[in-house]
Amino acid sequence: MTFEPIAGRYLNVTVAGREQRIFVEMAGEGRPVLCLHTAGADTRQWRHLLNDVELAQDYRLIAFDMPWHGKSLPPTGFETEEYLLTTDDYIQTVLAVIEMLDLDRPILAGCSMGGRIALQLAALHAPHFSGFIAIEASDFQPAWYDIDWFDRPDAHGGEMGAALVSANISPHAPRAERWNTLWMFMQSGPGVFRGDLSFYTRDASLIERLHLVDTGRTPIHLLVGAYDLTCTPDDARRTAGAIAGATLTVMHELGHFPMSEHPAAFRPYFVDALSKMAIKAA
Repeated sequence: MTFEPIAGRYLNVTVAGREQRIFVEMAGEGRPVLCLHTAGADTRQWRHLLNDVELAQDYRLIAFDMPWHGKSLPPTGFETEEYLLTTDDYIQTVLAVIEMLDLDRPILAGCSMGGRIALQLAALHAPHFSGFIAIEASDFQPAWYDIDWFDRPDAHGGEMGAALVSANISPHAPRAERWNTLWMFMQSGPGVFRGDLSFYTRDASLIERLHLVDTGRTPIHLLVGAYDLTCTPDDARRTAGAIAGATLTVMHELGHFPMSEHPAAFRPYFVDALSKMAIKAA
């Protein structure tokens, strides 16, 4: 029996005046890459890349569970409130983790809502980072579904969430990884997926900020799966076209959760994206 190289620890941070106990996983040495999970999921989506011994030689891969997700408990008093993720709280959480881990201008790699917040950070807080890999990310994507289905007394929110996202997984995904990906959504806490989707489908503030992104200072590369029906290749192209100097790659056998649903097919795209993150002056 052997242990995987991933090490997990808890980090105590303060976000918007509230104490948060955040679970962090790390592996490798070298240039830091901070990885953000999708709505309703957790760091397990990144486990294959964190276990990649070749990447670990040049990069320190770090992933964390957002509050209310995975092993990160909700803040004290959560039982009296409705969870609704906001852009500001999301940004402040990412910046607090960077500060507490003392990360020197990491590359930020985020998927879905993580990709959306990566672009927000590129517009508003670029000096904290040396590059952005925005995966399945668009300027705005209104819901084509009723998000209230994910927090109802007469429906299992986790199973509803898994049913929704199953259509966003590529048919080329290995069966085992398809079901591992769906399992994470089945385990999502009550109302958490709905609260994430509130941020993802209702906050259109990024559109008016895209002109603030300076790729001459901080490179941005977008990755989008050909089988993604939530953030389609056309959505990603529209977004990349609004950012001068941004680059884009369509991943031909992948869907909305590429690092989780088909890690072997995603790896070369991710390695190529990392190669585009040339270090520039802050």
